[in-house]
Amino acid sequence: MKRVYLIPSGITAFGLSIGLFVIFKTSLADPDRGLFSILQASAILLLIAGIADLADGAIARLIKAESEFGGQFDSLSDCVTFGVAPPLLILKSLTGGEDLGRLMTLLVILAAMIYTLCGVLRLVRYNVASKEEVVTTQKHFTGLPIPAAAAAALSAGLISISPLIEEMIGWSVMTRAWVMIGVLTVLGYFMVSRWKFPSAKALHFRVHSFYLVFAIGVIAVLLLYGILDYFAEVFFVISWLYLLIAWSLSIVRLIAGKRSKTLVDFEPDDDHDNL
Repeated sequence: MKRVYLIPSGITAFGLSIGLFVIFKTSLADPDRGLFSILQASAILLLIAGIADLADGAIARLIKAESEFGGQFDSLSDCVTFGVAPPLLILKSLTGGEDLGRLMTLLVILAAMIYTLCGVLRLVRYNVASKEEVVTTQKHFTGLPIPAAAAAALSAGLISISPLIEEMIGWSVMTRAWVMIGVLTVLGYFMVSRWKFPSAKALHFRVHSFYLVFAIGVIAVLLLYGILDYFAEVFFVISWLYLLIAWSLSIVRLIAGKRSKTLVDFEPDDDHDNL
């Protein structure tokens, strides 16, 4: 029997517990409590789960505790926490108001199913690629990572019902439903696509360490200030900025052509389904 390493698996279990708690708590949410409050609290919890998802793999590699059990457990945890919980929260934010009607409700459910199915397919592709050992040297992801997709979906749903946006736009629940249908469908497509998305391994800063630490400190203060007072807006900007940067790099690569060496790392994969 293969050894199961407790520390990384415990962190994975913690992230899974957060996802399950969000799902069950949302299903039993107090109807008198505001939708924005419910969604914001759930988004914060899932952000913590996202940090745990990064930590379990990093710690497993650091203490050389990687195992097949840990990889499978991590993927199943991601499936629940980032594949099921976000669309459920978005459905809650849309159906908690006025009646959408049968057709619109069906379309929203279909969009949520597309998102979840694509997230599951991406995790399966990751597991297959891991066994083929084609992800260890990759500095970029093929397809949108499911935690990033979850952040983008949640931030879009949260900002759509934030008091600031409601005051500025004041759109109806039907308009929000159409927007979220588009968001969930687009995110689902990019999770199973061959588009490249940068990972933390691709970050290289050729600046003096003092200036780098100073810049990170300033950015951290600004982010913390924004998170405290404008969480929905800051969360939306950060999560979608990552997607916009990745899309821009991939588009530049497509324009440059295969013969060019410009952003060659963002050339879509043709031969295998690596992550």
